[in-house]
Amino acid sequence: AVPATAATATAAPVATPPGLSCETGKHAIDDYTGFALCRNNGSQTQVFWVHLVCGWSPDVDGERVTLRPGQSGQSTAHCGSLGTGIGEIQVRP
Repeated sequence: AVPATAATATAAPVATPPGLSCETGKHAIDDYTGFALCRNNGSQTQVFWVHLVCGWSPDVDGERVTLRPGQSGQSTAHCGSLGTGIGEIQVRP
Protein backbone atom coordinates (compact mmCIF):
# COMPACT_ATOMS: atom_id res chain seq x y z
CA ALA A 1 0.00 0.00 0.00
CA VAL A 2 1.13 3.53 -0.73
CA PRO A 3 1.04 5.67 2.41
CA ALA A 4 -1.06 8.80 2.09
CA THR A 5 1.93 10.88 3.12
CA ALA A 6 3.74 9.76 -0.04
CA ALA A 7 0.89 10.80 -2.29
CA THR A 8 -0.47 13.98 -3.70
CA ALA A 9 -4.19 14.34 -3.18
CA THR A 10 -6.00 15.54 -6.25
CA ALA A 11 -9.64 16.11 -5.50
CA ALA A 12 -11.51 14.73 -8.46
CA PRO A 13 -15.29 14.68 -8.61
CA VAL A 14 -16.23 11.10 -7.78
CA ALA A 15 -19.43 9.52 -6.56
CA THR A 16 -18.51 8.50 -3.02
CA PRO A 17 -20.66 5.78 -1.43
CA PRO A 18 -23.00 7.10 1.32
CA GLY A 19 -21.42 7.26 4.77
CA LEU A 20 -17.86 7.53 3.45
CA SER A 21 -15.75 10.66 3.05
CA CYS A 22 -12.88 10.07 0.62
CA GLU A 23 -9.90 11.73 -0.99
CA THR A 24 -8.47 10.34 -4.21
CA GLY A 25 -5.23 11.01 -6.01
CA LYS A 26 -2.15 9.80 -7.85
CA HIS A 27 1.08 8.78 -6.15
CA ALA A 28 3.53 11.70 -5.91
CA ILE A 29 6.22 10.01 -8.03
CA ASP A 30 4.19 7.49 -10.07
CA ASP A 31 1.36 8.66 -12.35
CA TYR A 32 0.26 5.03 -12.82
CA THR A 33 -0.55 4.42 -9.12
CA GLY A 34 -3.76 5.83 -7.67
CA PHE A 35 -5.41 5.69 -4.26
CA ALA A 36 -8.61 6.33 -2.34
CA LEU A 37 -8.28 7.28 1.33
CA CYS A 38 -11.67 7.00 3.05
CA ARG A 39 -13.23 7.43 6.49
CA ASN A 40 -16.44 5.71 7.56
CA ASN A 41 -18.68 8.44 8.99
CA GLY A 42 -21.71 6.16 9.11
CA SER A 43 -23.07 3.81 11.75
CA GLN A 44 -22.52 0.53 9.83
CA THR A 45 -19.45 -1.33 8.59
CA GLN A 46 -18.59 -0.40 4.99
CA VAL A 47 -16.42 -1.94 2.27
CA PHE A 48 -14.82 0.15 -0.48
CA TRP A 49 -12.08 -0.05 -3.09
CA VAL A 50 -10.41 2.26 -5.58
CA HIS A 51 -11.15 1.77 -9.29
CA LEU A 52 -8.74 3.23 -11.85
CA VAL A 53 -9.73 3.97 -15.44
CA CYS A 54 -6.43 3.33 -17.20
CA GLY A 55 -6.74 4.63 -20.75
CA TRP A 56 -5.38 2.05 -23.19
CA SER A 57 -4.59 -0.52 -20.48
CA PRO A 58 -7.37 -2.50 -18.75
CA ASP A 59 -9.04 -0.74 -15.81
CA VAL A 60 -7.96 -2.03 -12.41
CA ASP A 61 -9.42 -2.32 -8.90
CA GLY A 62 -7.50 -1.93 -5.66
CA GLU A 63 -7.80 -4.11 -2.61
CA ARG A 64 -11.13 -4.20 -0.76
CA VAL A 65 -10.97 -2.30 2.53
CA THR A 66 -13.45 -2.91 5.36
CA LEU A 67 -14.05 0.00 7.73
CA ARG A 68 -16.00 -0.06 10.98
CA PRO A 69 -17.70 3.21 12.00
CA GLY A 70 -15.07 5.88 12.67
CA GLN A 71 -12.24 3.99 10.96
CA SER A 72 -10.13 5.20 8.03
CA GLY A 73 -8.33 3.17 5.39
CA GLN A 74 -6.69 3.29 1.99
CA SER A 75 -7.01 1.24 -1.20
CA THR A 76 -4.38 1.51 -3.96
CA ALA A 77 -4.11 0.22 -7.52
CA HIS A 78 -1.65 0.45 -10.41
CA CYS A 79 -2.38 0.90 -14.13
CA GLY A 80 -0.33 -1.11 -16.62
CA SER A 81 2.78 0.73 -17.82
CA LEU A 82 1.96 0.21 -21.51
CA GLY A 83 -1.10 2.45 -21.23
CA THR A 84 -1.56 6.18 -20.99
CA GLY A 85 -1.80 6.31 -17.19
CA ILE A 86 -4.75 7.10 -14.95
CA GLY A 87 -7.66 8.82 -16.66
CA GLU A 88 -10.09 8.69 -13.74
CA ILE A 89 -10.13 7.57 -10.10
CA GLN A 90 -13.37 6.24 -8.60
CA VAL A 91 -14.43 4.90 -5.21
CA ARG A 92 -16.58 1.78 -5.43
CA PRO A 93 -18.84 0.39 -2.71
